[in-house]
Order: sequence, then C-alpha cells, then structure tokens
Amino acid sequence: MGPFPLDATLGKAATYIIYVLIGMGFGYSLETVGFGRSTKLTAQFYLRDMTVFKVMFTAVLVAMVLVFGFAGLGWLDYDRIWVPPTYLLPGALGGLLVGVGFIIGGFCPGTSIAALATLKKDALFFLIGILGGVVLFGETSPLYDHFLESTYMGRLTLPDMLGLPAGVTVFIVTVMGVLALWGAEQIEKSARQKDGLEVKPVGKKTALGWGGLIVAGLAVMLIGQPTTEQLWQRVAPEKQPILDNREVQIHPAELRDVFFNTRLNLIMLDLRPEADYNLFHINGAKRVALAQLQGMGSELKAAPAGTLVVLMSNDETLATAGWKILVAEDVGNVYILEGGLNNFIALCSESPFEPMPGGDETLRFVIDAALGGNHTISNLRQQGKEFEYAPKVKIEQKAPTGGGGCG
Repeated sequence: MGPFPLDATLGKAATYIIYVLIGMGFGYSLETVGFGRSTKLTAQFYLRDMTVFKVMFTAVLVAMVLVFGFAGLGWLDYDRIWVPPTYLLPGALGGLLVGVGFIIGGFCPGTSIAALATLKKDALFFLIGILGGVVLFGETSPLYDHFLESTYMGRLTLPDMLGLPAGVTVFIVTVMGVLALWGAEQIEKSARQKDGLEVKPVGKKTALGWGGLIVAGLAVMLIGQPTTEQLWQRVAPEKQPILDNREVQIHPAELRDVFFNTRLNLIMLDLRPEADYNLFHINGAKRVALAQLQGMGSELKAAPAGTLVVLMSNDETLATAGWKILVAEDVGNVYILEGGLNNFIALCSESPFEPMPGGDETLRFVIDAALGGNHTISNLRQQGKEFEYAPKVKIEQKAPTGGGGCG
C-alpha cells in the first residue's frame, strides 16, 4: 500500500533521478500551457484568460478523485499523505500576500522558475524579489512568531469540517468544481467579447472531461472509504499469526525498561472504563475509549520516529481489539501489556492488593482509594523488582509520510 519508501526500495540515486524527471515534466507542462509568460498568468485577473484557474483547478479535482479512489480500493494510505496543518489567520494573510504578489509580479514561485529556465528577464527579477523576501522574513519572524502560530486547527480537511464521509465530500466538491470550471469559461467568454477578442466555444473533449470527472467522483462515493474491519481483514492473514504467537504481548518489566529508554517516544494508552482508570492506572498512561482509537490513526502515524505505542486493559481482550484497530490503520510499533493491569499489579506490587473474583476485563483487586496514577506501584520510575523476560519490542522504521506544496 502506498506511498512507497523509494529510498529503501530503489536507493537514493534512483530516487533523485525520479525526482528530477518529475520536476522536468512539471516544468515542461507549465511551459507548454503558457505558464512561463507573465502576461498569460496575469490575464486571469482581468478575466480575459482563465487558463491558470482552469488548469490548476482541474489538477486539484483529478488529484482528489485519484487519491480517495485509490484509498477506497486499498491501494493508498491516505493518512500517510502530508496535509499542511491549518493556521487560519496566518494562512489567510499569506494567501492574500501571495495573491497581491502574483498580480504585481506576474508569477508565483513555481512558474517563475519555469520562466527563468527559458531565460525570461522578468522571472529573474521576480526570483530576486522572492529571495529578498525570504531573507527579510527570516530576520524579522521572531517579532511576530506569536501570530504565525495562532489559530492552529491541526490537520483539517473538508470531511472533518462537514462531518460527511470522504466519498460524499469528494462527489460534492467534484460537482461544484465542474460548475466552477464551466463558470470560468462563461466569465472568460464575456470578458473577451467585451474586449473584442476571439471567443472559443467549449470543446467536446473538455465537456467529456468534465463529465468523466463527475462520473469518477460518483464512483469514489459509491466505493467509499474502507472501514476499520475491512482494513483488518486485508492484513489479518499476515498479522493474526503475530497475535497468536504472542509476539507483541510485552512483559510489565519490558514496559518499565522501554520507559527508561530515552531513544524511544513511549505512548501508553489505557482502554479501560473511566471508573477502573480512576481507581488505578500506570502513571503517564492516557485513557482512551476503544471507539476513539479509530480516529487516532493519523495522529499516531505522524508521531516522531522511535514512537512506541503500548495498549493496556484489565486483561488483554480490550487491548487486543485496540491493537487490531491500530494495525489495520497501518500504525507501526504497537504492543499489548501482557496480562493487562491485573498481571501488572500481581507482579509488581510489594504489598499486593487483596484479590477478588471477577470475569474477563474486570479489575480483580480490591482498591480502597481511587488514587489513579498516584499509587506506589503506578510510577514506573519506582519499580524495583527484577524479572527475567524475553524481549519482544522491535522498533520498525516508520513508513514514509509524503510532503509537498506549491512553490
């Protein structure tokens, strides 16, 4: 499932060659459609030539349909595609400044580089201005860092904002996008007629392309995005034996050892009910309901390299269900506390709590005071007992997360 680690599979040299070829192809495409000429680029602001809007908006729609279509078919992990975090006010101001610069200078950063490749002098001066702006920004940014980091909204997407399934959102945006493309054609036609310029009717290929986009958007909506259960079924033949062979159930002593490993970023997630969590939990563990795990996949995959996730419950049933959810969503380095908190208390307590009978996933000790993570044995730093165990933690290399952006 993509995106694929090109460095690991092809080597750096081949990867760089691919990057260069993609860059050359992109630059050639920009020049072919006339985006290396500032007069053509700025004509959109006078409504006489909407090529820039039509090309870029079509590219956005095609990319959206392909990304979510491939994700729906299980060929692409959407969570590993980098989505720039939203800083609402700084982003809005930045967009305004880029737009003003586009109108005045006639280029955006990407098109100016393509124009410079064909030795256009205005592109050279534009790039000099960009470099000057970069230096000025770098020297003055400490003065307004607080503004640049304001109105942070995280990895915000339209499906999140609208509360709609991704496929439905894709179809709605596709229809709206095609209507916007048709509207751009009408605006361009009106402006050119007013200026006495030649007007070209919408071609059959363009109309077919618009229709094809709508059909593709509809297909994405019908395919939908895979559920967690469907994702698990795809990986179960490979992952279920790992569970059955108990390769990911780690001893409480190993949890303590990885806690002290400064090279690891340990995340402990306690999946038990709030009442049990309040009675007793390991200090530093965060309580998360099982249903919440399905929304944490992208967050955990964006965590730094060396992140280790340990799931725990009173026994192993809830933790195992949580493990399946995260593994299905392609989160790496996920482990289960062996025997759960019941086993942890039984092994680690110097003066054990009084045991009491109970079924699976019940806390089988009498705990009089709800001290949560303040019990003596809750603090892994104070655990002094030594145990022999078979180490199971193996930190796997993080799967790549794509990056990108205009210019």
